Amino acid sequence: MSHILIRGGNRLQGTVKVSGAKNAVLPLVAASLLASEGTSCIEEAPPLNDVFAMCALLRALGADVQHRNTTLTIQADTVDCYEAPAAWVKQLRASFLVMGPLLARFGHALIPLPGGCAIGTRPIDQHLKGLQRMGAQLDFGHGCIRASVANQRLVGARMYLDVASVGATQNLMMAATLATGTTVIDNVAKEPEIVDLANFLNAMGANVRGAGTDTLRIEGVEQLRGATHTVIPDRIEAGTFMIAAAMTNGNLYIEGAIADHLTSVMAKLEEMGVSMHCDDGGIHVRSSRDLRGIDIKTLPYPGFPTDLQAPMMALMLVSQGHSMVTETVFENRFQHVAPLRQMHARIAVQDGRTAIVEGDASLKAAHVEATDLRAAAALLLAALVAQGETTLTGLNHLDRGYDDIVGKLRLLGADVQRMPDAVASPMVQPRARFDVVSSLA
Repeated sequence: MSHILIRGGNRLQGTVKVSGAKNAVLPLVAASLLASEGTSCIEEAPPLNDVFAMCALLRALGADVQHRNTTLTIQADTVDCYEAPAAWVKQLRASFLVMGPLLARFGHALIPLPGGCAIGTRPIDQHLKGLQRMGAQLDFGHGCIRASVANQRLVGARMYLDVASVGATQNLMMAATLATGTTVIDNVAKEPEIVDLANFLNAMGANVRGAGTDTLRIEGVEQLRGATHTVIPDRIEAGTFMIAAAMTNGNLYIEGAIADHLTSVMAKLEEMGVSMHCDDGGIHVRSSRDLRGIDIKTLPYPGFPTDLQAPMMALMLVSQGHSMVTETVFENRFQHVAPLRQMHARIAVQDGRTAIVEGDASLKAAHVEATDLRAAAALLLAALVAQGETTLTGLNHLDRGYDDIVGKLRLLGADVQRMPDAVASPMVQPRARFDVVSSLA
């Protein structure tokens, strides 16, 4: 089994460049389906397993997709299918984002229910209600959703999201770009990835206004064409390295990190005693080990991101005093607690939504397995300060969201090594898989 060996105790220092945001590039790939002519060029697309799966899904629909280094080129005028194959859809939840573009462009879509990390219930009812408001007819059966539109064209409508869902906001925004008339969506998500998608859609010829606010207004257009766009830096990766610097008494310059995307994270790190300086190129983070325990509560953007809750809990373990974590976004996002306890962490979970973290922990190396993407990051960070050699497995989760994190940590001074599975096929290795999937085009 492929695993990572980490020998704790090294201080991280140097410069690390943040890759393009996974949570931004996936909806951009889906949006490229809206282009009935021209080529879309998505730059700074990270070579991650989720990105490979999304590209494979578009190829299955008939698109010509090329991934060279960190540049994606997508020719979508060749798409001749609106049935998404379950083999790819089941690999990641973001695959459901092709429903809006397919329905908007072709008037039909058949999508299996999506997969992804098992971190709690993430209903798609807000997606479906919004599409129905725009005239979609939905049928359910055999684990799939079949959608169709009379006269092949969605109709603009006003709608309110009961929950400010990122995925629903993205799906409905994309669907509305080709709808007849005007669509107004209230109580939308405001994440930077929403703004990034809106910018790409507008470059394609759409008319989207209000991204980053509570309300989106989309004037439907007749046609969209391919465009060139650079993906925003990954704020979750940036936050992970900020926390890594804090944990290891480090001194890191995080190149590409955008301070405006990380205000809640920076506020909490400063509250703990971490020193930070921002400039146009990134964020400089310096830390001592005399950090204070704090309380955090995860919230939709611009609140503290749920995707950094697990890494922040690892930092709390080596801070002074007690800390408290309240998870409000997902109900099953404390799966990292059990393996952290294997490393001698003292964490008490109350009602499944609150965790009390006892600081000043002397973490010990252990053999631990990641159960989801952000849990994998938390365990990797904890291992950087644990006594002894930690073995981390479950790397399929890590490969979904972090671009060569082992290589980046090694360049910063960490004693970390990825050990491949001697008997596995090359498809399970992230770089090999990148090559294999790219060659399918």
